Amino acid sequence: MAESASSRCFHFCHRIKVTNKRIPSQHLQHVTLILLSDLAPTSCVAIQTNNLRRLLHTVEALSELGPALTAEREFSETARLMLSAVMEAAGAREGALLLFNDKPAMLTSASAQGFALMPDPAFIPLLPKHVHALTAARGPIVLNASTYSVFLSSNGNVAPELFKCLAPLKAGGRLAGVVALGRRPGDALYEDSELDAMDLLCNYIALAVQNHALTQSITQRVSENLRLMASLHGFYDNALEAFATAIDVKHVNIHGHSLRVGRYAAAIGEAMGMEPSEVAALRSAGYLHDIGKVAVDRRLFGKTSALNPEEFREMADHTIVGHQIVSSVQFPWPNIPEAVRWHHERSDGSGYPDKLVQADVPMGVRIVGLADSFDAMTTIRPYRAPFSVGSALSDLVRMAPQKFDPNVVQGLLIQVRRDAVGSNRTPMLEGSTTVNIAAGDIDQLAASLQHKVSRGKVYLTKESGS
Repeated sequence: MAESASSRCFHFCHRIKVTNKRIPSQHLQHVTLILLSDLAPTSCVAIQTNNLRRLLHTVEALSELGPALTAEREFSETARLMLSAVMEAAGAREGALLLFNDKPAMLTSASAQGFALMPDPAFIPLLPKHVHALTAARGPIVLNASTYSVFLSSNGNVAPELFKCLAPLKAGGRLAGVVALGRRPGDALYEDSELDAMDLLCNYIALAVQNHALTQSITQRVSENLRLMASLHGFYDNALEAFATAIDVKHVNIHGHSLRVGRYAAAIGEAMGMEPSEVAALRSAGYLHDIGKVAVDRRLFGKTSALNPEEFREMADHTIVGHQIVSSVQFPWPNIPEAVRWHHERSDGSGYPDKLVQADVPMGVRIVGLADSFDAMTTIRPYRAPFSVGSALSDLVRMAPQKFDPNVVQGLLIQVRRDAVGSNRTPMLEGSTTVNIAAGDIDQLAASLQHKVSRGKVYLTKESGS
């Protein structure tokens, strides 16, 4: 007596079970087909078996599609996996996943497989009627000579006739893309079972494509905003350079002072590891730090002797006047008024106008203050000759930490040393200010600065038992 299909199925499953292994999908398909042949009339077995195979392919494709959609990988790889799943479920030899862009209306390929001649990327411009037809379609569409022009235009770099079946990808009622399939083995037609399989899978693919489009849109907007900000910062930079030039015009001996202070402050901030936005803020603060000098009597700038108390007070008031000027202006960087008012404050409280100590002075202001002092020391003044760079650095190290923040002085030493060894970056010191100090001497200054800062401090270690 012939063994029944149910009995064969039982023995087949039992053989797999005793191995204590997971049943592979092809074995599950075999088991299901055995049951089908036992339950169905003989004349219908072949048809139902083929349909079941297609259903199992679809279920298997769905099980593989889930991890593909949720994995963190490049979208190009995700697109390839999604297209492969649809082609497998629909029994297609050729296929393409096309993404929709509405400005201008166009389909662009994200992945293509099996086509002998397919441009990369392939694109198909769409007219409003094509967009409407694809959006209104209820499920996959089998194409023929009379329907190509309804859904696709022939104005792209790929002939619509390559495609035999389209499945619009829609999310939230909006067109996100299209899965376009070409020929099947033996040029077989796409039947209802293949179309149903496509429809099921494309519902999930549409969500993935829409999510990718949203991510791209957000990325593009962020990029555009960053470009806009860079453009805006560039505009401010150019405008503030003009202001800096105007500020220094009163005094022939300090032409370029504000521009240099801005450049030095930015360089020090960069050496201290500050963010680009903070560096840009330092540059702008340096450009504007002396803006209050526009209200100072011009004759004071050319005086070769020491200022008397009244003259000094008028000169010192440029910090307060400048603060009043910039406080009414909305800058992209909020700390410019602080730098304008406090760039003459010193760590020990001996500065002006508010006699602040270092703890009360923001780091950006300390940087601008040092940059201002360094440029004043290394450029000619009516009352003295300029210091050499080496002498100026020695004096600044000597005055730290009483007058200047040692970390800021260290940042200045780093940048001057880079200029001394001739790195590939743009030099901090330009024009008449030349580096007349060797890198080794700068290293000695840095070591001296470190010794001064750490002097008298005791460092406890685990080995000491503390």
